[in-house]
Amino acid sequence: MPPYDFIKDDGVRNEPQRDDYIQWNVLPPGGPLNRWSQNLTREHDFPGAQAMLYAAGVPDRDTMKNAPQVGIATVWWEGNPCNTHLHDLGKLVKKGVEKAGFLGWQYGTIGVSDGITMGAEGMRFSLQSREIIADSIETITCAQHHDANISIPGCDKNMPGVVMAAARHNRPFIMVYGGTILKGHSELYGGDINISTCYEARGAYGYGKLQPKCAGSTASASDVLDEIERHACPGAGACGGMYTANTMSTAIEAMGLTLPGSSSYPATSPDKARECERAGEMIRVVMEKDIRPRDLLTRRALENALVVTVILGGSTNAVLHLLAIANSADVPLTLDDVDRASQRTPLLADLAPSGKYYMEDLYHIGGTPSVLKMLIANNLIDGTIPTVTGKTLAENVADWPVLAEGQKLIRPLSDPIKTSGHLRILRGNLAPGGAVAKITGKEGESFTGRVRVFNKEKELNDALVSGSITANDGNLVLIVRYEGPKGGPGMPEQLRASATIMGAGLTNLALVTDGRYSGASHGFIVGHVVPEAAVGGPLAVVQDGDVVRIDAVSNRMDVVGIDGIEDLQQIEAELARRMKSWTPPPMRPLRGVLGKYARLVGDASHGAVTDQP
Repeated sequence: MPPYDFIKDDGVRNEPQRDDYIQWNVLPPGGPLNRWSQNLTREHDFPGAQAMLYAAGVPDRDTMKNAPQVGIATVWWEGNPCNTHLHDLGKLVKKGVEKAGFLGWQYGTIGVSDGITMGAEGMRFSLQSREIIADSIETITCAQHHDANISIPGCDKNMPGVVMAAARHNRPFIMVYGGTILKGHSELYGGDINISTCYEARGAYGYGKLQPKCAGSTASASDVLDEIERHACPGAGACGGMYTANTMSTAIEAMGLTLPGSSSYPATSPDKARECERAGEMIRVVMEKDIRPRDLLTRRALENALVVTVILGGSTNAVLHLLAIANSADVPLTLDDVDRASQRTPLLADLAPSGKYYMEDLYHIGGTPSVLKMLIANNLIDGTIPTVTGKTLAENVADWPVLAEGQKLIRPLSDPIKTSGHLRILRGNLAPGGAVAKITGKEGESFTGRVRVFNKEKELNDALVSGSITANDGNLVLIVRYEGPKGGPGMPEQLRASATIMGAGLTNLALVTDGRYSGASHGFIVGHVVPEAAVGGPLAVVQDGDVVRIDAVSNRMDVVGIDGIEDLQQIEAELARRMKSWTPPPMRPLRGVLGKYARLVGDASHGAVTDQP
């Protein structure tokens, strides 16, 4: 048993199952901290390994034989503001690791910029990057016999990727979030802007509605868009609203896997730099107390994550990623759990994309720890869960200030934006395996419209760019199919379409897909439809002119009309008849990383993971 008094509720430690992973020779806790690396560095069992380590920078024999080895995984690469600074943050972490007397080995893993690839073929590579990140960190941690891991993610899929890896290798671990970007500003657009503004402004531009908002300006619509593109992203950091990156970082902080404040410190702030150095030092505590990722990834911690996601108005992608994290940690979590959490939790945060404020604003009123402190005080989350500091979550935030007086960002419990959550788990004859909707209530709680079908995202984007979908078309349910995990492949996000619709002011539309929506998407949107069209889900046989009703009160999504038929049994019989004549489309591509991914990936209702036996 580990030398601390908070462990899994039933007293049995959650260890990786023997048949699921390689079993390692590891020293017992309470002694030397080089518990895994000693396999390579003890005596002369592996002289070649020791020679390589000397060449890599081990300074002397005493360090070789006794110093723990800590892997510092930075999801670093140039060309994306979410990730471009992470190598420098890694150097600060390494400084803290070395100050603790340990060896720090910095390495990188891959990423995909959702903002850059959005609406194009490159977006198909985004979700599968989560698996590559998890695979690569698991690979290096285990192959190199590291004694601990500190991971520094930046963009959306980075966060779940590094936590999934931690659940697999289950060695002492701390996550340091790369931090949020600062707000942009546009005089011509009339206020604060961010990456999402680019897509919504493009929608307004395409529909002839983009104009300068400053009095007396002679700027053209193109000039306005130029300024937005130039100033939306002012420097390093992840997208600034409560989009997927900030959603996942706050959820992971609520699970106890980061130091307090990690999720709300801006990327370029002195606080972020101090956190990095402190994380290097704090890994000693994690190792000495033998705190493992699976000790922290409990059912209670995951429920905390769900509640915080709802309170802050987080991304639908959190559902997918939390299911995947739970799967990696062997903790039962289902769509029904998500639904229960959302039903009982109010939406309090006026954060983008549907609200006014950004993560930078939350930082200035106390940050995530002040939010957690308020939620613990009101018994909305469990403050007794253990964390990487060796203290409970409640102890971590005890000395943080309460939310700033007079702030408007976090509404009081007595006056929520919505009395229940914005994340709705829908089922019905169009989504028997579940679907995830993001409905804040601003767009209403039900929608009925005639179907227009698009067999790929590009078809819908082309229709919107051409202006062939208008406000005069009546209520339309735009269905984009064959974009699921297998059918896409890659379950691409469809921010381009949702933002175009918002920018054009087309309130007569709802969007439904077996793909995903960006954390920056808002409006009446439903994604993650299971079964997906490519494997024969009902989405594959819905036709133009069918009538679909989406109800976020009863949590249903159904075809309710086909050629004048309104009886649900007759409708289901017609869908079954259509299915008999349906032919699956050929899977493309067949080779490369996407071909491999399509063959391995599971459905969205179980996290779209690739390592299920």
